[in-house]
Amino acid sequence: MQRFFDLRGRCRAILGSVTSLEDLVRLRRARDMMDRDYAQPLDVPALAAAALMSAGHFSRSFRAAYGETPYSYLMTRRVERAKALLRRGDLSVTDVCFAVGCTSLGSFSSRFTELVGESPSAYRARPHEAGAAIPACVAKIHTRPVRNGEAGSREVS
Repeated sequence: MQRFFDLRGRCRAILGSVTSLEDLVRLRRARDMMDRDYAQPLDVPALAAAALMSAGHFSRSFRAAYGETPYSYLMTRRVERAKALLRRGDLSVTDVCFAVGCTSLGSFSSRFTELVGESPSAYRARPHEAGAAIPACVAKIHTRPVRNGEAGSREVS
């Protein structure tokens, strides 16, 4: 029962910090765009235009609603897709970097290491056959990158 009230309070906090339900719909449109077009060169002004907001208002509202900046969300999605490509093993780390929309191998490797806890080349080199029998929809949940140096500390329930 306590969990229900925590979620209700969290929803109130989100709705209180975002100006309206219409803003949430617009933010979701931009987030869907990041999920769909992660490999394209996306920046805050383009995402704000998709959400019909100014860049500053979009950034503040996105962070209030989702708990992270638009750039952090986009990079997390890119790393998530990169992990899938690296598990296949047929592309080099450089090819994966550019395939997911990153333009700098160094920045990609740094962010990947921060979120995953190991470098892209180390992730690619280790065996991934143990997860082959797991359905992709389940594997996606358990292999999703986590934010802020929390790699390796996630509890599986």
